[in-house]
Amino acid sequence: MGRSDTHLGLFFAAAVAELVGCYLPLLWLSSKGATWLLLPAALSLVIFVWLLTLHPAASARVYATYGAIYIATALGWL
Repeated sequence: MGRSDTHLGLFFAAAVAELVGCYLPLLWLSSKGATWLLLPAALSLVIFVWLLTLHPAASARVYATYGAIYIATALGWL
């Protein structure tokens, strides 16, 4: 596994963590899920932030790449 494969894996994992962290509260707000879903949602968002800190270079290019992967993951989620 090369360095860019590792970066793509981190981006994909961060995108999934962010989507889960936002989707679970939506279930709760729309009365389709229980209150306990807020705990894994918060944990998922903490993991999302932690995953973003693992990238060695915090630059606009890194976050632009993450944005593209996030959008692709969100479309796949649909």
